[in-house]
Amino acid sequence: MTDTLDTLSEFIAAIEAAGELRRIREPVAVHLEMCEIADRVMKMPGGGPALLFEQPVLRDGSIAAYPVAINLFGSMSRMAMALGVARLDDHGDRITKLLDLKVPEGFLGKLQLLPRLLEVAKFPPRMASGTPACQEVVWRGDEIDLDKIPVLTTWPEDGGPFITMTAVVSKDPQRGIRNVGMYRVQQMGKRHVAMHWQRHKTGAAHWREMAERGEKMPVCIVIGADPASMYSASAPLPPNVDEFIFAGFLRRSPVKLAKAVTCDLEVPAEAEIVIEGYIDPSEALVVEGPFGDHTGYYSEADLYPRVHVTAVTMRRHAVYCATIVGRPPMEDFYLGHATERIFLPLLKLTNPEIVDYHMPAEGVFHNLVFVSIKKHYPGQAWKVMNALWGAGLMSLAKVLVVVDDWVDVRNPQEAWWVALNNIDPERDTRFTMGPVDVLDHASRAFTYGSKMGIDATRKWPEEGFTRDWPKVITMDDETKARVDARWASLGIDRP
Repeated sequence: MTDTLDTLSEFIAAIEAAGELRRIREPVAVHLEMCEIADRVMKMPGGGPALLFEQPVLRDGSIAAYPVAINLFGSMSRMAMALGVARLDDHGDRITKLLDLKVPEGFLGKLQLLPRLLEVAKFPPRMASGTPACQEVVWRGDEIDLDKIPVLTTWPEDGGPFITMTAVVSKDPQRGIRNVGMYRVQQMGKRHVAMHWQRHKTGAAHWREMAERGEKMPVCIVIGADPASMYSASAPLPPNVDEFIFAGFLRRSPVKLAKAVTCDLEVPAEAEIVIEGYIDPSEALVVEGPFGDHTGYYSEADLYPRVHVTAVTMRRHAVYCATIVGRPPMEDFYLGHATERIFLPLLKLTNPEIVDYHMPAEGVFHNLVFVSIKKHYPGQAWKVMNALWGAGLMSLAKVLVVVDDWVDVRNPQEAWWVALNNIDPERDTRFTMGPVDVLDHASRAFTYGSKMGIDATRKWPEEGFTRDWPKVITMDDETKARVDARWASLGIDRP
C-alpha cells in the first residue's frame, strides 16, 4: 500500500519522483500538436511517460495560464500508484474479503471481523470546512471564458475542442442519489458546452427524468480531482453506488467534498477546475462531434444537450488534466485494465467458475474478451458466455473467447494460440443478438447487432468429441532445473 494522494499535484509529484514524468517547456499548441506528441508517447513500450506541457498555446496564439497534464494514468505502475496499491489486483483481493462477510462462530471470531466492518464505515465522503481549494478562483457572468482554458482539439476532423478527462456530477431527481461519470464534453463557445452521454449512462437517465418533469438539470464538470476519484468516474458501478464512496474505498480515506457555488451539487474540494452549469430541457439539442474516438475511428456527429455555464471555479495554480483517445494502445487501456482487475471478484460472485478475464487493447474493451474458467461439466463455456452477456456493460462484448483455467488470458498471444488450436469453427462458434456499443460502426443497427462466442476449452465426449485430446508440450522440471543452473555460464544474455 502507498500513501493516499489527495490532489492532482500530489499525483504529478509522485510520478515525477518515480522518474516517469517529462516536462515539456517549449510552447505547444492545444490544437492538434499536443495530441500528436501525446499519441507518439502513448505508443511507446509500456505506455510511455506522463507529460506536463508547461506552455500550452491557445487558439488565439497566447500562452495559457494553466499547464496541461496528459498520460498520467498511462502505465501499469502509474495506474497502481493512482489507486494506492503495489498491484491492481490488491483492490480485487480487498473486495473478495468484503464479499466474504460470513458471521464467524464465537466471540473471538466476531472480534476479528470488526476491522473489515470498520473499514467500510470510513468510505462515505465528508464535507470540507471553510473555502475549498477548488474555489480559490471563481468566474461568474461575463468573467466566464472557456477559451482561456487549454481545451484540446485532438484530431483533424473533430467537431471542435473537447474536454476529455472529466468527472461529471449529477443527481437522480427522485432519490437524490449522486452519479459521477466520465463523459466527453465539447466546448461550444466561451460559456456553453455540449454534454455527450450515451443512452445507457446514468447521467443520461437523470437528464431524461428531469426533462420529463420540465426541470432544469444542474451539472458540474470536474477536471483534475484526486486520482482515485478521477478513476472512479470511469468505473462501471451500479446506478445506486456513489462513485465518491467507491473512491473512498480505493483511497482508504473519505473524499472531501464542497458545495458548488451556483447549483445544488457537491464536488471534490481539492479539484483543479470545476465547470458549473445547467441543461434546459425546453431547448433544442445541439450538434456534438464528430470525435476521434477510442475505437480508432471517428464517431459521427449527433444531437446532445447544451450546458449553460454558470460558473468556473479553480485552484489558484490550477493544472488542466486531459487525455486523448484514438487508435490503441492509449492511456484509456490502463484505466480499463484497472477496472478489469478490480471488478473480477464481482464477476466471480455470480460465476464462480471464472478464473480470470482480460480485455486486450486491440479489442478496445467491448470488441474482445478472453475468459478462463475451471470447467466441471459439458456446456459450461456457453453458460458463462450467456451469464456475461447479461452482466452490465459486459452485455456489449462483441466477441467472448472462453479457455481453460491454465491459460494466461492476460497474454493475448498465448490465449489466441490455445483458442485457435482448440476450436472446430462450426462446432465451437455461436452467434446471438443483443445490444452493442454505440461506437460500434460495423453493427447492423445503431446500438444493436450480433455477438460471437467461441468455446476454446478442452472438449468432452458429451460435447461431441470422441478422439484423444493431445497433451500440451512442456519440458520436464529436472531438465529445466539443470539448464537454469547453467544459464549464466552460457553467455547468452551477455551483449
